Amino acid sequence: MPNVAMQRDNTKSKKEKDTQEGARKLAALAKRLGYRFESNLNDYPIDNDAWELVSSQLIRRHSAIPVGFSGKNLIVAVADPANVIALDDIRTFTGREIEVIVAPPEDVDAVIRRLDRLDRTAETLLEEAASSGEDEQEDEQEFSAADAPIVKAINRIITTAIQQRASDIHIEPQEGDIRIRFRVDGVLSEAMRTKRSLHAGMISRLKVMADLDISEKRVPQDGRITVTMDRRTVDLRVATLPTSWGEKVVLRILDRHSGGVPRLEDLGFQSQALQLYRAAINRPHGAVLLTGPTGSGKTTTLYATLEEINEPTRNIVTVEDPVEARMAGLNQIQVHPKAGLTFATALRSILRTDPDVVMVGEMRDHETATIGIQAALTGHLVFATLHTNDAASALTRLVEMGVEPFLVASALECVVAQRLCRRLCSKCAEAYKPQEDVLRQLEGFPQLPDGEIPTLHRAAGCNACSGTGYLGRIAIVEVLRLSDEIRRLTVERYPAEDIKKYAIAEGMRTLREDGLYKVLDGLTSIQEVLRVVV
Repeated sequence: MPNVAMQRDNTKSKKEKDTQEGARKLAALAKRLGYRFESNLNDYPIDNDAWELVSSQLIRRHSAIPVGFSGKNLIVAVADPANVIALDDIRTFTGREIEVIVAPPEDVDAVIRRLDRLDRTAETLLEEAASSGEDEQEDEQEFSAADAPIVKAINRIITTAIQQRASDIHIEPQEGDIRIRFRVDGVLSEAMRTKRSLHAGMISRLKVMADLDISEKRVPQDGRITVTMDRRTVDLRVATLPTSWGEKVVLRILDRHSGGVPRLEDLGFQSQALQLYRAAINRPHGAVLLTGPTGSGKTTTLYATLEEINEPTRNIVTVEDPVEARMAGLNQIQVHPKAGLTFATALRSILRTDPDVVMVGEMRDHETATIGIQAALTGHLVFATLHTNDAASALTRLVEMGVEPFLVASALECVVAQRLCRRLCSKCAEAYKPQEDVLRQLEGFPQLPDGEIPTLHRAAGCNACSGTGYLGRIAIVEVLRLSDEIRRLTVERYPAEDIKKYAIAEGMRTLREDGLYKVLDGLTSIQEVLRVVV
């Protein structure tokens, strides 16, 4: 086998030579057109006022960056100085004459990605708040005109996170500053850092928005914020957590209006798994469980399921914490433990209202699990979530929670274990023949004939995916249908490992196998599958 390290060095050297040659040609073109060439745009001081003059959509479309002013003229950095359409669009948009500087395409793309990570307005507003003399005030409880920059900055941070499809915003105090991170497609990345002195003002503002006690800093608190953006309502679940450097705040973004409730096919269910799952959800009674860690897409799959079976002839009732998406035709209940409305009490009441389908947000305790299983045995179709690592473990978990094994075996029809991995960007996914170290990860995979080297795809990065190489997520699923033999093993209290082995022998595709099929189909990368599946 060829030396892999030598191949990589040769590839790297070739890329460097190509980059240098491209820069020389671009510099010569700039000189011929009378433009200045900027060899390192990453170190160029970007004027925030110039950046804000042009919409981010226009900047990304033309790969043209407003970087500063020359008198009344706008200085724009471009990778293609011959693109007169870009210059005309920016001239029309801003009403200013344009002065051009030319920079390498990779530098232009890098700066756009860096500045797009968080709208510069937020950073400017926070800097303005810091320079206005707002020192760290631990007892700050009211906002005056001097606090307006922080108010605007918090709004801008939330807006930018929603625009970037983030699922969570983390505002974390550190020893010397505040770190703000977004979770996009399941991966956390840093958006910006700001001064430590602004911590009290930012936390107080978020607590006011979430109707929390701003004087209480020693215990965790939970709240909710509702914001309106682009004529749609977005809910944010707010959680505070006392840390050694002060309170951390995490905002979970619940934006169900962005794409509506997806179809099961769009989630990542492939034909075999989808056929098994649909057979279970179209039964008149029984229990269907979805398992996986927090953030694995269980609730989204449940909503997609309810959307598919939602008919005027069915009375569908859900009990959730929280209600993450309001769906027409469903009776949705929000639990309220302080008022005595728990999953168990709500479920007990639901069963007295003649439901056909019941969805329980989570089976957290013995009482909820027992009522749910008994409902499945008395003519209701019950959906619920559970936290286990694989499908077979759900059977033993219910038994460990105190539900009788014969009830579990009789009521359950199907268990789906689920993970989410990032989907490769269709515009820049790069095909390649894997080396031996990658092929070892595919050993024993049934689809590969001996000696065949498959064509895989990996992340490359482009403007469409902000340079990550991934855009959106796809589900990896493991569907376990309860056969007569698996019911027998459950009644006899066999361990989850034995139940899983028998399910595989019956044809169940494991999480890892389903992930590898998606790798071979070019939907994701093998690195992503190995990141989310053990």
